[in-house]
Amino acid sequence: MRKSRKDLINKISTHLLLMVISFIVLMPILLALSVSFQPRAQIFSYPPSLIPDKLYFGNYINAWNLVNMDRLLVNSLLASAIVMFGKLALGVLSGYAFSHFEFKYKKTLFFAILFTLMLPMQVRVVPLFEFVSKLGLANTYSGLVLPFLASATTTFLMRQHFLTIPTSLMESAQLDGCGPFRFLFQILIPLSGPTLAGLATVNFLVMWNAYLWPLIILNSDEMKVAQQGVKMLFTSASERDWGLIMAGTIMVVIPTLIVFLLAQKFFVKGIATQGLKE
Repeated sequence: MRKSRKDLINKISTHLLLMVISFIVLMPILLALSVSFQPRAQIFSYPPSLIPDKLYFGNYINAWNLVNMDRLLVNSLLASAIVMFGKLALGVLSGYAFSHFEFKYKKTLFFAILFTLMLPMQVRVVPLFEFVSKLGLANTYSGLVLPFLASATTTFLMRQHFLTIPTSLMESAQLDGCGPFRFLFQILIPLSGPTLAGLATVNFLVMWNAYLWPLIILNSDEMKVAQQGVKMLFTSASERDWGLIMAGTIMVVIPTLIVFLLAQKFFVKGIATQGLKE
C-alpha cells in the first residue's frame, strides 16, 4: 500500500514537472501566436494583454503581401525537400558502403568525412561562395542547395544504424541469391524507417532554418527564402510592427510543425521496436 502510494506521488510529480517544462518550451510560440492576432494598439497597450480581445487577421494578410510570402515559402519548401532527399540518398549509400564493404583506405576516408563536422558553416562559407560563383550557380536553386546535398552526420548515423542490423540477415540473403543493391533496397531500407524519418526531419529543418548561406548566395527577391522574409519584415518599417513580425514568424514555423507531426509516428515506432533487435 505504501509503495503504491509512493509510486503514485512520483508519477504525479513527474507529470507536473513535464507539464511545467513543456509550458516553458511552448511559451515563446504561444506568445508569438497571441501577438500575431493583436492589432498594434493592443500590443503596445498598458497593462499588456496576453490574450487578443478578438482575432485580428490583418497582420497575416499584411505580412503575406508585404514580402511576397507565398513565393518565399515555396522557395524554402523546394530547397529543403531537395536537400532532405539528397542527404538521405547519399547518406544511405555511403553508410551502406562503410558498414558492409571492405575497400582500400576505408577508415581514412571515413575519418576524413567525420573531420568535416569540425568545420562550421562560417568557416566554409567563403570558399563555398567562390566555388559556386565560378560554376555560375550564384542566385540559383542549384547554388542554394549544392553545398548541403552531402552530410557527414547522415553518413555516420546511417553507418551506425546499419551496423546494428544482424549480419545473419545479409548472410541469409546472399544464400538466397540476393545481390548488394537488392539487399539494401528490399531489406535494409524497410528496416530503417524510423531512422530515415528522424534524419529526414532533421535535414529538412537544417535547410529550412538556413539563413547565412541564402543571404550570401541569393540576391533577387524571387529567389529568397522564408528566413530572409522574416528579416525583411523587421526592416520593412521605421518602427517595429511586432504583430506583423510575429505573423510572419508563425507562418514560417507552421511547415516545420507539420513535418514533425508527420514523422512523429515513425519516432514512436522506432522507440517501440528498439528492444526487438538482436
